[in-house]
Amino acid sequence: MRYEIEIRKRAEKDLASLPKADAQRIVDAMFLLEEGLTGDIKKLASALPEYRLRIGVWRVLFEIVGRKIVVYRILHRKEAYR
Repeated sequence: MRYEIEIRKRAEKDLASLPKADAQRIVDAMFLLEEGLTGDIKKLASALPEYRLRIGVWRVLFEIVGRKIVVYRILHRKEAYR
């Protein structure tokens, strides 16, 4: 199933603040998400966001709304679950 990716403003700011190499790895992983839910994805226990994608020490926090993936935050693993 093909998904559309929507990146919220806060996630864009998070991505812009990352080292360039890490940011590129995250963008590449998000392109793979468009094709289907692949990668190290885990459903979270909290209400929102529903899922996380692990890319090294970085976590992409997102939810799935129909055929759209809404990315809320991109955080270091130390900060992601607080």
